[in-house]
Amino acid sequence: MSAPARSPRPSRPRSRRPRWGLRLATGGACLVLAVSGIGHLLVRELDSGIHRVDAFGGLDNRPKSTGGGVNFLVVGTDGREKITPREKALYRLGGAPCRCTDTIMLMHLSGDHRRVSAVSLPRDSYARIPAYTDATGKRHPSHPRKLNAAYAEGGPSLTVRTVEHLTGVHIDHYLEVDFTSFMKTVDVLGGVKICTARPLKDDHTGLDLPAGTHVLNGGQALQYVRSRHVDGTSDLGRIQRQQRFMAAVVHQTTAGGILLNPVRFNRVAGALLGSVRADHGFSAEDMVALGRAMSGVTPESSEFASVPVVLPGVPVKGVGSTLRWNQAKAERLFTTLREDRPLVTHRPKRVRATPVDVDPARIRVHVLNGTNTTGLARRADRALHATGFATTGSPADAATPDVRHTVIAYDPVWDRSVRSLAAALPGARLKPVVGQGAVMQITIGGDYKGVRPVRVEVPKTDTAGFGTVTGDEVVCPEGGATRSL
Repeated sequence: MSAPARSPRPSRPRSRRPRWGLRLATGGACLVLAVSGIGHLLVRELDSGIHRVDAFGGLDNRPKSTGGGVNFLVVGTDGREKITPREKALYRLGGAPCRCTDTIMLMHLSGDHRRVSAVSLPRDSYARIPAYTDATGKRHPSHPRKLNAAYAEGGPSLTVRTVEHLTGVHIDHYLEVDFTSFMKTVDVLGGVKICTARPLKDDHTGLDLPAGTHVLNGGQALQYVRSRHVDGTSDLGRIQRQQRFMAAVVHQTTAGGILLNPVRFNRVAGALLGSVRADHGFSAEDMVALGRAMSGVTPESSEFASVPVVLPGVPVKGVGSTLRWNQAKAERLFTTLREDRPLVTHRPKRVRATPVDVDPARIRVHVLNGTNTTGLARRADRALHATGFATTGSPADAATPDVRHTVIAYDPVWDRSVRSLAAALPGARLKPVVGQGAVMQITIGGDYKGVRPVRVEVPKTDTAGFGTVTGDEVVCPEGGATRSL
């Protein structure tokens, strides 16, 4: 059995320049809000405010549309020229604006209107840009680049062409969002609730988030979704945070009744006006139909994945380090989208679990009964084991039966692990005992009210190999203290 995790050593500062591009969650959250709502009047107001782009003009040799569901290409752009100097300084948004994107995502709404699948296409993916003719009439042959270079070279149309060429997925609609729409929308929502089992700090973006549950405003949320220097997980950790954010937005807009409240929806829609660009074919009627469909989407029926890649990156002359896709897994992923099937088998709805830093399976626990209630220690032992802790399976009575408060005795070297155990026993008091060893001892007291389910914060990936999680796996659990920063 593995020993509990020790406290991490301080990480070395990173010298790599931050990338300020809008991330995965920005496009996903705005898409969810932009296509959701009721009433032709409100939708027409939103439609009239969206800037139109020619995303499909001149495209040929396109993948066949299977008719199973609707596919959106969501592109996140910079747009920092619209942000005030105060916001630039507060949220570390310095630097010159660029005509660039480093968020490219496919979103699929199923044909039965019961499921949304979001697939991130890493910005550094190796791609061959298809041959095209630019605005001056110059012909460019097919050439290797990183995927995000398609937008810089040829805008929305070349981006659509390149993604369709790579994935074989027919794109029905194109949406482009920026910093401004993201921040305003989060603020109009009243903030978005995010929970984390460990402190998150990124000197590049200014993110400084203590462990716990928080309500983030627009600027703080932007820091959260674009931070990639929080720990050694880099882009993997960033994508997981983006998934949590998108799941939180889905939960907040559905459970909060925003989609069914014309006044609140109008405020959210208004925050997007002037900041979203879409293809000419995305009409008011399409918005009405999609709004009705999205009203039935829940965290349980939303799923998030990223294209499987082969690590480490592969350098390409004149291009830089690129990420090559795992072709076999990527083909299965896009075939699943084309065939309008779920990326992961949906499980029965479960009780939401509190995210913790250390896997409960690595935490050894011995339970003592400090009350007069017969069998209480055994029931607690079984409950802890059921949520994943490595209990001894041999509970016993404490020295006295009149313990008022539940106490967890632990060796201070396992301070990360004890926080995970304490999350399962809200209100328990912590008692450091130097030299106790790896096994933690719980003395059940009169205030014991049961065990709260917990899960390790890094979600387990699905067996299909796409790294897919559903929204209910990453959204914050109900209850618990929440704070605004």
